[in-house]
Amino acid sequence: MSERGVCCVIGAGDATGSAVARRFAEEGYVVCAARRNQAALKPLVDHIAFEGGRAMAFSLDARREEQVVNLFQHIEAEVGPIEVLVFNVGGNVRFPILETTPQKYFKVWEMCALAGFLAGREAARVMLPRGRGTILFTGATASLRGGVGFSAFAGGKAALRALAQSMAREFGPQGLHVAHVVIDGLIDTAFAREHFAQRVAEVGPDGILNPDHIAQAYWWLHSQPRDTWTFELDLRPSAEKW
Repeated sequence: MSERGVCCVIGAGDATGSAVARRFAEEGYVVCAARRNQAALKPLVDHIAFEGGRAMAFSLDARREEQVVNLFQHIEAEVGPIEVLVFNVGGNVRFPILETTPQKYFKVWEMCALAGFLAGREAARVMLPRGRGTILFTGATASLRGGVGFSAFAGGKAALRALAQSMAREFGPQGLHVAHVVIDGLIDTAFAREHFAQRVAEVGPDGILNPDHIAQAYWWLHSQPRDTWTFELDLRPSAEKW
């Protein structure tokens, strides 16, 4: 398996982030996976290595500019050229408006919007001189509309979507493919099956998003030729009401 550069996944959680990392590793990319708890990445790194790929784990608070800058500099200098950035940081918390403190609102905005800006900026900084690269942002239903209890999350995700639009318009003509993925529905995770067991049972297997299928969509976006780039892709189960 030949190495095709680096796929950096920021927010490499146990579901979507890990699935995307595995998918790109299958295609020969070196995976640099980052999340706040570096030790939690060991199963992902071990799995990719077992399958014959190469992956590295990094501890990162994506809200901190110095940490993000240092991560990209380290990868470029010590691992290889970053060809793909996947920004998959969550922040999906629920608070009624009157219980949403400025601290809570700001923290969610930092996770969704500020961290996305920092990661996207640093990715563009190293990709632009090469005239190529893919930057993929994970969005949510909240990217498009606010819901009860999700004022902070919707504000952060809407800001991330606007950032992605601005980056796509600025960097597309320079060879960078920037895309935003709206994930509209419940993702099949251990958390979902534990806390939303009744809903999972009601919708059945076609009503919950399979992380591996999400990952395939990310790979498809990256594989698109330049004359038919997609900016926004929305993924939802057939049973999802939208």
